[in-house]
Amino acid sequence: MKKILFRKLLFDYLTFLFLALTSASIVIWVFQAVNYLDIMIEDGRDYLVYLNYSLLNFPKILSKIFPFILFFSIFYVTTKYELNNELMIFWNFGIHKIHLINFMLKVSLLLIIFQIIFTSLIVPKSQDLARNFIRTSTVSFFGNFIKPKKFNDTIKGVTIYTEEKDKNGNLKNLYLKKEIGKNKFQITYAKKGVFKEVGNLPILVLYEGATITSNDNEVTNISFSKSDFSLANMESNATTYKKTQEISSLKLITCVKNYFKLKKTTFELNSKNIENCSYKNINNIFKEIYKRFVIPFYVPLLTLVPFLIIILSKESTKYHKLRLITFLIGLALIIFSETTIRFIADKTIVNIVLLLTPIVLLSIVYLYFFLKFRIKLKS
Repeated sequence: MKKILFRKLLFDYLTFLFLALTSASIVIWVFQAVNYLDIMIEDGRDYLVYLNYSLLNFPKILSKIFPFILFFSIFYVTTKYELNNELMIFWNFGIHKIHLINFMLKVSLLLIIFQIIFTSLIVPKSQDLARNFIRTSTVSFFGNFIKPKKFNDTIKGVTIYTEEKDKNGNLKNLYLKKEIGKNKFQITYAKKGVFKEVGNLPILVLYEGATITSNDNEVTNISFSKSDFSLANMESNATTYKKTQEISSLKLITCVKNYFKLKKTTFELNSKNIENCSYKNINNIFKEIYKRFVIPFYVPLLTLVPFLIIILSKESTKYHKLRLITFLIGLALIIFSETTIRFIADKTIVNIVLLLTPIVLLSIVYLYFFLKFRIKLKS
């Protein structure tokens, strides 16, 4: 019977956790997806790129909100059990409060493994894939990002300026500058520009203008009544280099290992194959490793803290106050765990203290429960 009760309790916790995590993530994802849509439109990206990019950011949202949703789920379900007298069934079948604490502690250890796998493997990979879509995609919707009387350099190697843009997207009195090599460029002026597609390839048809080509010391000037400016396979100037959060955990660990093992000059040479691995960026790498491998150790704390509400009976006059305090403690722990990231640096003592903090706090909380409930058990 005890096993059945524990299974039902765990099922209720995980069910609520799954529903709350999925619902909250979708809501946040929708808001972020709207922002991504604006970016994609301004950057001239295809909708398929936008869809893939926004979907691949979903794991990042899940990992960000997981600690709070976990705490809230356990807090909510435990409160519900208490108010519905369902916890009394546990006590009546000889399940003591410390047994419930021990059971949830074991569950939290499995959640740590899940969180570490998610933050160290799935999230970096999804972020890298999302960046890859931007890196390998080409500009598709050219008319979207060109604004009148503004210089636009969205297309890599091309700067566009137009004095007017009508409701059909046609440009009037426009200038284009295209880089064609080192110290080589073309400047084109046209009275009118119209976006068209020829054989599914985008072009900008220019009317009544001239092209000046600068090739080292030679300058040529060619006038035209009509000219086609190809826009096929144009790349964007958007940020495409890898950020620290997109680098694999193995590479980050290798970078830190080299940092402690090698001298500065040797370290820089040996770390060329690892993106962003440099003395200048080492603090960011420490912080990223801390987020992936240490922050998950706050999960057991957030799992046990909600059980502070079972210290008192719901009939107690202080019960509602205890619920509020318990909820605030949980929120404070989440904020504290996120705040500690900013203190991570290349200072060994500080890092060791921050590494041990979740373990020390967990030991204090568990010891409190152990003494509180064991003493009551003996009496």
